[in-house]
Amino acid sequence: MTPSFPRRRSLVVRLTAVSLLIALASIAATAWLAVQTTTRAIQQEQGQALSGDATIYTELLGFAAVNHTWGQVGPRLRTLSEQTGRRIVLTTLDRRVLGDSGGAPVTLPVKATASVDPLHVDPVLLPEAGTSGIDPRAAGPFKLPPAERGQLTALATRTAACLASVGLPSQVRDSPSGRPQLAGLDPLSARYFASKCRLYELAEATPTEAAALISLNDAVNRCLQSQGAETVKIGLDLAVFGVADQRPTQGCLDAGRREQLTPYVAPPALLFTLGPGGSQLPTFTLSRENLTRILAVTGGVLVLAVALTSLVATRLSRPLRALTEAAKQDRPAPVKSRDEVGYLAAAFNDLTARRERIEEQRKAMVSDIAHELRNPLNVIRGRLEAAEDGHLPFDRALTASLLEETVLLQHIVDDLQDLAAADAGQLRLHPEPLDAAELAHHVAAAHADRAAAAGVTLTVAADGETALTADPVRLRQVVGNLVTNAIRHTPVGGRVTIHTSSTVDAVTLAVADTGTGIAAEDLPHVFDRFWRAEKSRNRQTGGSGLGLAIVRHLVAAHGGTVTVESEVDAGSTFTVRLPKPDRGEGAGVRDAQPPDAVAEDAPADGSPGG
Repeated sequence: MTPSFPRRRSLVVRLTAVSLLIALASIAATAWLAVQTTTRAIQQEQGQALSGDATIYTELLGFAAVNHTWGQVGPRLRTLSEQTGRRIVLTTLDRRVLGDSGGAPVTLPVKATASVDPLHVDPVLLPEAGTSGIDPRAAGPFKLPPAERGQLTALATRTAACLASVGLPSQVRDSPSGRPQLAGLDPLSARYFASKCRLYELAEATPTEAAALISLNDAVNRCLQSQGAETVKIGLDLAVFGVADQRPTQGCLDAGRREQLTPYVAPPALLFTLGPGGSQLPTFTLSRENLTRILAVTGGVLVLAVALTSLVATRLSRPLRALTEAAKQDRPAPVKSRDEVGYLAAAFNDLTARRERIEEQRKAMVSDIAHELRNPLNVIRGRLEAAEDGHLPFDRALTASLLEETVLLQHIVDDLQDLAAADAGQLRLHPEPLDAAELAHHVAAAHADRAAAAGVTLTVAADGETALTADPVRLRQVVGNLVTNAIRHTPVGGRVTIHTSSTVDAVTLAVADTGTGIAAEDLPHVFDRFWRAEKSRNRQTGGSGLGLAIVRHLVAAHGGTVTVESEVDAGSTFTVRLPKPDRGEGAGVRDAQPPDAVAEDAPADGSPGG
């Protein structure tokens, strides 16, 4: 059955309405352009006036926020007048002139351009004022003297240097009160180094600020007590502590701040902005005759637009309704045309198929993760229960066994975390110049004991200059995973070799073994998560099944490729190719993005065990 839509939601109605609006706008714009030649100069002047007025208002607010009188405003008015081409007059609320940018006395308009009061600012004109309506540039008694400001600046500079040394860059910026603040700092990350880098000391109030805070707290609490509300404590950042319902507190806080700042800011004033000769700008309106013509032509075009739009919308909505039916019944939509609607239907069918594949992959991954975590957890639980029941002695052997299972769990969790970061494009790379051959020797030395225990010979073969720019920690993780995988799948007496070489534009790291090899039909899956060459999940021959999936992501994050060649009972060779840096390319911290080259329907790069 065809679904029933509310008339206002109908595609026909909406297309018709949009077409009518477009037609109306087009006609009005055309008519307006016809008379634009007589008004363009006026409109340009009005636009410039609006921009100039905003600049004047903001500048005068800033002056009032840091000066307690308007006595020295004259030079500022003349400077603004030269910048904007406007005549500026500033008066008291009873229209007594405080300052004039120049010229003969003029009769001021009935309505002022704006009211200049730093304690009652319109947030639309100055968004920084927020809901309090107080210009943030008004520091009042919180303004720091040079001595305190110098001490805080020195402390902030040392704190920024300390945070930068642990990878948390920030910039020291002065607030209107002169207090230095650290900009661009992640507060969640910085809290771990707050004590070390003296962040808490930087947040402490100076004697000047402490005295101002006492005065502000007194004023706020007097206001609250007069309303029968609980007393509170105001922090240096104007945060309120000690009360759940902050609605009356906010009003008293704003009132207290105004009471405290009043002696430090200039009194309210009226701002008048006029043309260069002291006259107001003219305005322009359409004549009745022009307006009648516009309405007549608009009516004719609207009738034609209604007819054409209804016809087109009806034809367009028919296939969309069929697509809606297919979506509701969760079945493929019929593709009957090669236009945008046909492409939409084809995309819908592809999306349905992709969703089914993703759901199957999700179920398989959840099952695999549960299986990998269940094995060590069952061992830990079983041995702890046996020790609790007295069947196993709680000795060094038991704790060593439990530690081994816990380390395995940690390894699985770390691998999953690396993969999640890679999928989200949040792997942090710290590239720096390094030598691939030297890195290969370090990896071989780190895995020498494991190779010896497995009865496998581990060697390094370096060929030529192998300098490149990469993240040494992540690249060691790549080679280490490949070596671990090779040792695991190489029998006693076998050999694992790390080859390093280079070409004009790339450095190659290859890990070759004389192990069991991988069947040809399994090669497309070696980099899949939780996939193993051994179908049985044997602890002795299979890892978590995540190592080579991590290798694929890390190599792709470096802009490289990883491939595998293998022959059953002859061995396998995993080859990593990394691009050499361009001349002049610098190293730096960057976020690694997920490998775009791995599409759903392309052969996946994966691991036989990892």
